[in-house]
Amino acid sequence: MKKFKLSCEEIAKIVDGSFSGEPSVFITGLNNIEFAESEQLTFYSDKKFKSFLDTTNASCIFVTKDFDISLYSGKNFILVDNPYLKFAQILKYLNDKLNHKPHSLHPSVIIGSNAKIGTNVHLGANVVIGDNCEISDNVYINPNVTIYDNVKIGDSTYINSNVVLCDDSIIGKNCLILPGAVIGSDGFGFLENEDGSYTRIPQLGNVVIGDDVEVGANTTIDRALVGSTMIANGVKLDNLIQIAHNVRVGENTAMAAQAGISGSTHIGKRNRIAGQVGLSGHIDLVDDVTILAQSGVARSVEKKGIYFGSPIKERLTAFRIETALNKLPELIYEIRAISKKVDEITKSE
Repeated sequence: MKKFKLSCEEIAKIVDGSFSGEPSVFITGLNNIEFAESEQLTFYSDKKFKSFLDTTNASCIFVTKDFDISLYSGKNFILVDNPYLKFAQILKYLNDKLNHKPHSLHPSVIIGSNAKIGTNVHLGANVVIGDNCEISDNVYINPNVTIYDNVKIGDSTYINSNVVLCDDSIIGKNCLILPGAVIGSDGFGFLENEDGSYTRIPQLGNVVIGDDVEVGANTTIDRALVGSTMIANGVKLDNLIQIAHNVRVGENTAMAAQAGISGSTHIGKRNRIAGQVGLSGHIDLVDDVTILAQSGVARSVEKKGIYFGSPIKERLTAFRIETALNKLPELIYEIRAISKKVDEITKSE
C-alpha cells in the first residue's frame, strides 16, 4: 500500500463514526489487532481477541457503539455500528484513493480491425485486442492481457495482467478479473470411440458474465458447447475455480477456492460453495444452498439449506454420522469384548 496519513477524526468522518481520544493522533497504516503498531488503525469485533485490547500498540481501534471505552483509558477509539465492516470501508477508501492511476494507451498495444474503444480506457503494455471487440468507458486493462475477437467489456471493469478473454466472451459492468483468469476457453467435450480413442466436439458457444462479478486468479470459465455459460450479476469467484461448459450460476452466489463445477449444472441465487467442493454435471441447485468444504454433490439439491459430505447430506445428519464414525473403533472393541464374553459363557455351559 502506498503511503497515507489521516487523522483519527478524519477516519471517523469517513465511516460516520464517533471518535474518542487524542485529536492530534494520525494513522499511517492498518493491521490486525494482534500485530498492529503505533500509527496503525485496527478493529475489535470478536471476543476471542479481547486480550489484545490490553497489549495492542495500535494508535486507534474501531469498536462497537456500546463498547465500554472507560475500561481502556489512554487509548483512541472510533465507535461504529460494525467495526469489521467499517474497517473494510476504510480499506476500500484507501484502495480507491491511493491506487488511482492515470489512464493511457501504451505504444505496444495491438488493436484489431473494427474494435471500438470507449473514453478514459487504460490499455497497458502488450495488451492485444482482437477484431470487432467493444471496450466500454473507464475500463482498465493491465499489461499482457489477450482479448480474442468479438469480445465485449462493460463500463468500469478492471482486468489484471495475464488474463485471457476468448472469442465472443461478454463481460459486464464494474467487474474485477484477477491475474491469470481464462474466460471462454473450450469446454471439455469429447466422444469416446469404440477403440477407446476420442473425437473432439467443437465448442461454439460463449461465456456471458453479468455486472459486479469478481473472477479470482487462475480461475477458468469454459465457453458453452452451444449457447452460453452464464455467470449472473454479483457472483464472486475465488482463485483456482473451474467452471465447465454450459454452467449457469445465479445472482450473488459465492464460491471459494478449488471448487469444481461440471458441465451443464445450474446453480441458484445466493448459493455458497465452500473450498474444494465438487459438483457433478447436469444437476440443479435451488436458491440459498450452502455446501460445506470438500463435499461432493452428485445429485440435484431441491431444498435450501446447509449440506456436507460426499455424497452430501443435510448438515446435522452429516455431522452425526461423522461423530458415529469417530466412535466406530471403540464400538468394535466393545463388540469384540462382548462376543468374547458370550463365547466364554456358552463354552462354560
